[in-house]
Amino acid sequence: MNILVTGGAGYIGSHTCVVLLEAGHEVIVADNLCNSKAETIDKVEQITNKKMVFYPIDVTDEEAVERIFADHKIDGVIHFAGLKAVAESVEKPLEYYYNNTVSTMVLAKACQRHGVEKFIFSSSATVYGENEVPFVETMDLLPAANPYGETKAISERILMDTAKANSKFSVSLLRYFNPVGAHESGFIGEEPTGIPNNLMPYVTQVAKGKLEKLQVFGNDYPTPDGTGVRDYIHVMDLAEGHVASLDRLTPGVHIYNLGTGQGISVLQLVKAFEEVNGVRVPYEIMGRRPGDIAESYADVSKAEKELNWKAKRGIKEMVRDAWRFESQLPAAQK
Repeated sequence: MNILVTGGAGYIGSHTCVVLLEAGHEVIVADNLCNSKAETIDKVEQITNKKMVFYPIDVTDEEAVERIFADHKIDGVIHFAGLKAVAESVEKPLEYYYNNTVSTMVLAKACQRHGVEKFIFSSSATVYGENEVPFVETMDLLPAANPYGETKAISERILMDTAKANSKFSVSLLRYFNPVGAHESGFIGEEPTGIPNNLMPYVTQVAKGKLEKLQVFGNDYPTPDGTGVRDYIHVMDLAEGHVASLDRLTPGVHIYNLGTGQGISVLQLVKAFEEVNGVRVPYEIMGRRPGDIAESYADVSKAEKELNWKAKRGIKEMVRDAWRFESQLPAAQK
């Protein structure tokens, strides 16, 4: 199939492009490069020895998106493009609501105009708000603790309503948890612009000496060691989940949690990183961060049953691959 991947130069998008290409699909990427690099496209092509078509556009731009749909016969869309930092969304809510919801509407409209029936949406566990763990797909969504989570919940509702109005529209809402790690080649991985918002690249940059120490936000949560607990999933497992969803997509709306089903605390992840890689990660405890919750982990039984998909890589592979990627970055990026 010809698959349009928005945000395909980004962290999760690029790894999914690898899996799509290796599965025999043709890939068209749209990415405005606000938190990614064009070189990542070249690296994906090196890994797979296959070419992609790349459009450096913002998918809130309806005219630019229309040109892509007019120039290519698109069979399906995987929509990753969006702003994604929880704390930043609290500070800049309007930017998040505009970028993340308008891009979804623009793409859904283009799909309707051009008869594209397959749409996979990159959602998030943040839509569950402060529900009790483990999070299950059938739960009523509570107000998210931050605007980022609300933009994902709103986008889900936009796509659900679109599917209700169009019986052939096939939507998969993939609520994933905390992607970490990198492709085993070390060619691509998580490489945020500026100071990282996510835990793992912060850990790797501290280990490398680029940052002085890790800031751990809160050690007074009701968790085993007081630090936040999350369901970390290897990015390659997550990418494979997208292709499994694409392969089994049928009309209507399908919702899946993509995670491991196990929670790991911040300090447990740091300890695993140090033990596997033999590198010290100094840290300091800070106050809680706005928009964070104590625990977030998945019930993944539905994805395992319906998609025949299960996360295969554990925390050792996650921290090993993340460090391999960080270690190969050139000195100029330290």
